[in-house]
Amino acid sequence: MNRWGRQMASARLSTRPAAPGGGTLKQPTDPGQIIILNGAPRSGKSSIASAIQESFEGPWMNLGVDVFVREVTPERYRPGLGLRPGEEGHAVAPLVPAFYAAMYESIAAHSRAGLNVVVDVGHHDAKILADSARRLAGLPVLFVGVRCPIEVIMDRRNAGQLGREGQYVSAAKGEPIPVPILRWQREVHLPGIYDLEVDTSLLSPAECAELIQRRLADGPPASAFRRLAAGVAATRELN
Repeated sequence: MNRWGRQMASARLSTRPAAPGGGTLKQPTDPGQIIILNGAPRSGKSSIASAIQESFEGPWMNLGVDVFVREVTPERYRPGLGLRPGEEGHAVAPLVPAFYAAMYESIAAHSRAGLNVVVDVGHHDAKILADSARRLAGLPVLFVGVRCPIEVIMDRRNAGQLGREGQYVSAAKGEPIPVPILRWQREVHLPGIYDLEVDTSLLSPAECAELIQRRLADGPPASAFRRLAAGVAATRELN
């Protein structure tokens, strides 16, 4: 078991909550674990993030795209971080790299303060992904690909989601799958470098969280974000 795995196994993986005022909580001294959940909209990322927050030991801060778009970004600058692939000409597109940079700097700050962080995101821009990885250099990051067949995603989109009525592109049975959805499915998992992948058509959010938990405890050291950051560094040297 690697160092981060031992730390997680001994300090963070128990599902027993700390009792408020019971003397079990301590000031964090080590960087918090970061889990990045990357996938298309309606692939199940938010549900996995909630399962992690509910079952993993210690405080897990949710700093994902949904939080930043709904609670942080002014409405007139939305969709902000949620800008879809193929919308490079959108009015807010020039701000998107800065939005991502700010989100990842916040993730890094929380980790350095000793807080665990779970992030739901849909990366479809290789340069932004590599820059994001560079901003978490030296911190414990597990990069998880959240897969889901497009047929299941379409069923979820067509079924709707409470509180998000009209926010997702959908299509009736038998109609062609809209181009924006096809783009998400194709581009969100490029270049496909992950520490772990889960399929939410086969596993529940709780089962996905359990797999992530086991990977942190028993798997080899995570390397996906380090490799992605090295890729952007090499590109800059060539340019």
